[in-house]
Amino acid sequence: MSYRDEYHPKVKSDLKKLDRAVVKEIHNFHLDRILNEPQRGEELHGDLQGVLSYHFKKNNVDYRIAYSIEETKKIVHILMAGKRENFYEILKRRLL
Repeated sequence: MSYRDEYHPKVKSDLKKLDRAVVKEIHNFHLDRILNEPQRGEELHGDLQGVLSYHFKKNNVDYRIAYSIEETKKIVHILMAGKRENFYEILKRRLL
């Protein structure tokens, strides 16, 4: 069973900063993978406990999608998407 997706208000601005081909790949491929199998992400630790990080690479650039899962309602909350560089520092500021 597929999960429903909800987005942090700043995800839209995250996607505007990325190349259009990457955004298209996120929408057409990676989000479907996350929604169909949300446990595939890597669980984060410390201040970001409870958040999962999905990794992919395009044109030799590492990208991340951070999300949390609400199992009871079958919802995946997409918290942030972007390049690996400074990703976790920005994510911490966004969530704290």
